[in-house]
Amino acid sequence: DSIPIPYIMADAGLPLGWVQRESRSSGRSYFFNTFTQATQWERPVAPGPDEMQASHLLVKHRGSRRPSSWKQAEITRSKEEALEILKGYRAKIVAEEATFAELASTESDCSSAKRGGDLGIFGRGMMQKPFEEAVLALSVGQLSEPVFTDSGIHIILRTA
Repeated sequence: DSIPIPYIMADAGLPLGWVQRESRSSGRSYFFNTFTQATQWERPVAPGPDEMQASHLLVKHRGSRRPSSWKQAEITRSKEEALEILKGYRAKIVAEEATFAELASTESDCSSAKRGGDLGIFGRGMMQKPFEEAVLALSVGQLSEPVFTDSGIHIILRTA
């Protein structure tokens, strides 16, 4: 599934997902990422040819490499329970009941939750292989099916 087109159309010369806006208080231009809801004063740059950017929502289980998170000291749910939870989050995103960033901010077991799940720009070999392969298989703006890694189960939104 892809995020609806109005959310990914970029202003001319900006990476996909970024739009330029004007601050009501200062009148200065700033840049807004429609995928992550991040804002910044500096003009964003697109990742290089061997780089990518994605956001993710991670649900850990007791078999995860580190079964704890910022939300819970000890995670005891089964892998099957984690998958069902994650499928529910994905369904809410696809049905537009919540945005990816909203759910990642409150539900992800990764510390990237504080950035709406945004992992920033990363290169090949920096993420676990199943995660990287899933990102590379996605188009910008596309949402993955559940992806299994040693960290837990993810849904991934490719943002660049």
